[in-house]
Amino acid sequence: MGARLVRLVRNVNLDNRVRREISKDKPRCAPRHKLTHDEAIPFPPEAMSDAVHQKSEPLLFNLKTVFVDSKDRAAASVKSLKEACVDKEAKTRPMKFTLPGDSHGLATLTSVPHGKLTIAEALKALSSHRNQPQTWTSQRISEEYSLNLNETNSFLEFFIPFQIQIIPPQITNVKQLKAS
Repeated sequence: MGARLVRLVRNVNLDNRVRREISKDKPRCAPRHKLTHDEAIPFPPEAMSDAVHQKSEPLLFNLKTVFVDSKDRAAASVKSLKEACVDKEAKTRPMKFTLPGDSHGLATLTSVPHGKLTIAEALKALSSHRNQPQTWTSQRISEEYSLNLNETNSFLEFFIPFQIQIIPPQITNVKQLKAS
């Protein structure tokens, strides 16, 4: 209903407004500056094309003095990647255990980089720390799994494995839908 009213008000006297706008004098462009004969283009177009195609001795001399030394970045990056892989292989530690009946591929890992944990190792470290906090301190866990001590402290403080909490409903008389 409101759209119809707006449309009616918008279209009132539309023809008169259009005619008034069309009959207005349109603004004119600013006049261009008139060039005198002295300010005209210094070269005729034929002479300009010849000047463009001629060799300039000072520019050629400057070009000869420029020396560009380029290095192949692609080959350097491939070489650095190969070196990183060799270093990475040297800084891995073997896995210390596998889970029995592991069907998710967690036990197929053969080596883990320093400062990293597998999911199984993280869960084992958390459960060990939760069950025996005096023996499994953050210092011992960081030494056992080759971790940074600050990261281990943060890991033990903030990482919480999955916990299922069933919250009972507060309302005792809940209406049940009848199956028909």
